Amino acid sequence: TLAKIIAGIIKTTDGAILLDGEDITGLSITERANKGISFAFQQPVHFKGIRVHDLLSLAAGKDLSLNDACDYLSQVGLCARDYIEREVNASLSGGELKRIEIATVLARSTKVSLFDEPEAGIDLWSFGNLINVFEKMHGSLGGSIIIISHQERILNIADKIVVIDGGSIKATGTKEEVLPELLGTVESGCRAISCKEGEA
Repeated sequence: TLAKIIAGIIKTTDGAILLDGEDITGLSITERANKGISFAFQQPVHFKGIRVHDLLSLAAGKDLSLNDACDYLSQVGLCARDYIEREVNASLSGGELKRIEIATVLARSTKVSLFDEPEAGIDLWSFGNLINVFEKMHGSLGGSIIIISHQERILNIADKIVVIDGGSIKATGTKEEVLPELLGTVESGCRAISCKEGEA
């Protein structure tokens, strides 16, 4: 829910959302996207009839050269020649769709990249590669990465962790400060938000 609120998909009932000190609470999804917010769905969307190359170009907001589009796919661990001309549809596995969606976020290169439980629906091998992709993103993007997840391996790569339970913030701090207590209460159903620090 929090990721969808930040992206503007769900409207807030209270409080404010600030981006670079500007209140964006009343802005639409499109306006927030134009301000520099990317959102990756928990279950990636299928686009019937659209090729991976076209999707990456749409995300970038310009016609990407074949080399540039292939580079984004390579960054997320996909063999570009096997995917660049494929349609973004149900013939792709959950892990493949997830990585293509992350490639679109890379192509957008925004201030804030939101990922809502990115581990959902992917196998363990793909999950390991997903961790590597996030680590690479952390080193290459100038903005912030916000990952909403229950997975300890994702929490381990975070610069900052915010724990939310029942709609309230229960803890915030570095992984060294938060993880020992969080892992001791993992059965409570708390949800953790992993944040990669940037300029946003």
